[in-house]
Amino acid sequence: MKAKLGLLLTTGVALASLAACGNGSKDSEGSDSGSEKKSVGVLQLVEHESLDATYEGFKEALEEEGFKEGDNLTIEYQNAQNNQDNLKSMSEKLVKAKPDLILGIATPAAQSLLNETTEIPILVTAVTDLAEAKLVESNEKPGGNLSGTSDMGPIEEQIDLLLSIVPDAKTVGIMYNASEANSIIQANIAKKALEKAGVKVSEKTANSTNDVQQVTSSLAKNVDAIYIPTDNTFASAAAVVGEVAKEQKIPVIAASVGQIEEGGLATFGIDYKSLGKQTGQMAAKILRGEAKPADMPVEYSKDATLFVNEEMAKALGIDPASIKAPK
Repeated sequence: MKAKLGLLLTTGVALASLAACGNGSKDSEGSDSGSEKKSVGVLQLVEHESLDATYEGFKEALEEEGFKEGDNLTIEYQNAQNNQDNLKSMSEKLVKAKPDLILGIATPAAQSLLNETTEIPILVTAVTDLAEAKLVESNEKPGGNLSGTSDMGPIEEQIDLLLSIVPDAKTVGIMYNASEANSIIQANIAKKALEKAGVKVSEKTANSTNDVQQVTSSLAKNVDAIYIPTDNTFASAAAVVGEVAKEQKIPVIAASVGQIEEGGLATFGIDYKSLGKQTGQMAAKILRGEAKPADMPVEYSKDATLFVNEEMAKALGIDPASIKAPK
């Protein structure tokens, strides 16, 4: 996978600048709330296609809502590179800067931020179940300083898609990182759907991206297809999964479009950029003082889309046109 290098702005100067812009400070002309400068902190767990797309969508929505970075908006972006120590130190620094709002991208980032503040508004995205992750009192009524968007996809439909591509499948593999709570939730839903369809399930887990190639190779030898939930470890190594899939001639159905672009066969899943835009629209309401996280129900992706990696389909000897969205 071609990783993009994230810019980690962690210097004291940058943080001091963020603090100065925070808490609704006016510009030099004492403008009204429409041009009032705002500051947003962002903590992303790790770089990969889906999470990066979420952040881009978030920024795009804010600009559409009148909050333009470099004009009336300052964004302090931090990427923890999937390191727990980084999450803690970056969360502390972002909170210390006292921005108007903080965005947490992925569950560990969200949890780390909430551990540092119950005062600053927090929005999160790319989290499957906020209530299950103990981020909110309930998904309908968050009740605290945090709300956001869920990346729970149509898992049953994704399994239907898999079985339509491999109708004679006897055994399907599921791969994920067992330390990611969101992955466990999704894997269990997928497992139930497969077992209901009379298909045997073989599960394998990886603790880090270093384990992905070995886990994928081992599982691919004993299954007819593989399903991967929106798991950050496997998403970060999606290209590695793709190479093994080509070599072993095994169809891989993943939960997100980004994972398929990098190395899977197909998905009927959410578009993370669109999910990020939903989160950005929520953020704009908070920045304008129109809403508070406590009263903002968790939002879910408004649509799902069929995405087929035509190059992978041809490598597996499958006609891309034969892959249809589940009904």
